[in-house]
Amino acid sequence: MTEYGRGAGSEPWHPEDPLYGDQGWGAQQAASGQAPHGGQQQPQHQQQQYYPQDQYAPQPQEQYVPQPQGQYVPQPHYAEQPQQGYPQQQYPAQPHYPDQYAQQPQQPQQPQQPQQYNGGWDTGQQAAMPYAGHQADPYNDGYAGEGHDFYGTPEAYPPPQPPGQRQAPVVPEVPEQGQEWDAEAEPEEEKHPFFTGVGDSEGEDDDPRESRRGGRDRRGKTKNKKKGKSGRACLVLTVIFAVGVGGVGYVGYEFYQSKFGAAPDYVGEGSGETVTVEVPTGAGGSEIGQLLKQAGVVKSIDAFVQAQNDNPKGKTIQAGAYTMKKGMSAANAVALMLNPSSRNALIIPEGKRNAWVYEQIDKRLGVPDGTTKNVAFKSADSLGLPDWAKGHKNVKDPLEGFLYPASYPVAKGMKPEDVLRKMVNRASSEYGKQDLAAEARKLGLEGPWQVITVASLVQAEGKTHDDFTKMAEVVYNRLKPDNTQTNQKLQFDSAYNYLTGKSNIKIGLAEINSNPDPYNTYKWRGLTPGPIGNPGTEALAAALSPTNEGWMYFVATDGEQKTEFAKTLPEFNKLKEKFNGQSGQ
Repeated sequence: MTEYGRGAGSEPWHPEDPLYGDQGWGAQQAASGQAPHGGQQQPQHQQQQYYPQDQYAPQPQEQYVPQPQGQYVPQPHYAEQPQQGYPQQQYPAQPHYPDQYAQQPQQPQQPQQPQQYNGGWDTGQQAAMPYAGHQADPYNDGYAGEGHDFYGTPEAYPPPQPPGQRQAPVVPEVPEQGQEWDAEAEPEEEKHPFFTGVGDSEGEDDDPRESRRGGRDRRGKTKNKKKGKSGRACLVLTVIFAVGVGGVGYVGYEFYQSKFGAAPDYVGEGSGETVTVEVPTGAGGSEIGQLLKQAGVVKSIDAFVQAQNDNPKGKTIQAGAYTMKKGMSAANAVALMLNPSSRNALIIPEGKRNAWVYEQIDKRLGVPDGTTKNVAFKSADSLGLPDWAKGHKNVKDPLEGFLYPASYPVAKGMKPEDVLRKMVNRASSEYGKQDLAAEARKLGLEGPWQVITVASLVQAEGKTHDDFTKMAEVVYNRLKPDNTQTNQKLQFDSAYNYLTGKSNIKIGLAEINSNPDPYNTYKWRGLTPGPIGNPGTEALAAALSPTNEGWMYFVATDGEQKTEFAKTLPEFNKLKEKFNGQSGQ
């Protein structure tokens, strides 16, 4: 047969099918008594008047009339309607077992009692049409007791519906964990708002009870939504990919520049703004470049190191304070640092007194005369002196002997106390390399303070390394208690010149004997109250390791560079005569 009974063949297979008798696309039905095929009219049995009923109203129930041979023939009666459609064909009802799923009133248990059945169908286009009961199964052989309801079991397929009321097929749910995976099943649609671009409320618009046509529309909308989601996802991936490629490219460029590219550098001799850069002792190219970069002189450390290596004298840059310009090329910076005019270094020679150092600092800092000296006297204890150098009586300068001979950066903009602190720290560091307390005990001195004092006297009177060691022995021999030649008096002209602030080599006996100053070694026994200058490394070494040859006297026979020594008083008098002869006295 063909679908919906439009061709030759059997009618639809169940009388409850809304297409039974082929009501047509307009749900029309042949008039009662009209021959459905070949113009033959079906016989009518006990007719019963039926009226159109509301779709949801309670339906009149059919009566089954017992027929001979144990068969029940339904007595249908259809309201005649002037509608066009295909004729219906009626068949004698076959034996039928009650449908356990049909809603009907409970009847007393009586044998062979007919059951009430609501045979109405809702087509959505006309009033429900009552049927006279279950029609004969066209696929049954017709034997009694063999009738079968194909829709009455739970596992049976539901009866077909008219085209206007057919529902979309139910989408199977995703199998739970542990169930077998279906390779042909469609992948689950992504529902996260990030990919869908819609809120949660939009996903609730789909009605599972839509018709087939509505389902097709929904699938069309879903397809459009999927296109939109795919576009947004592709856009996000594109942006991420672009950012990743850009980051990799930047890192690669930086790596190439750091390994093979030229170091960043300024161009030219710099701006008019000047800065002072202090280079510490022992600083290498990288450290100097770091200081220059921090001051804004050069653009990068690597550029300065390269320029220093390219300059043949680049490695000779010394410690000190340099006046530089901001924004200089690395090559120009190296050249300027090699120029002595840019170096603001104060070099303290061995043996120089603090008075001379204070004057030099005032000039370089551009401060009034006496500024640095006042700071030294007021802030001596806070500038880094060791404890053994504090609290001595009759000391003319608390920092004397602690402005260690070396090169120091001194430039405008710096503070006097900062400059002095660097010098004192340097002296403390150098003196700390020796165990001066232990050495003082070996030499019969009272402590490190007297060691530095001896070194300053040796530094002031000696001229060479040999002079220093012999001069140190002279000091220790004259300090001995059994010294009857000078009676423990040093009788050093350098000590007297220190108290007067002069450097005269000719001093009269009357002047010397009349001055009661504690630093006058012609009048007072023992050492001066403190150092008379700033001794260097050699003088300090000689003070710790004097000769042991018996030297007691010395005379600068040429008045300047040559010093001669004597062990006895007669030898000393001969040296004095030699000096007087050369000086014209």
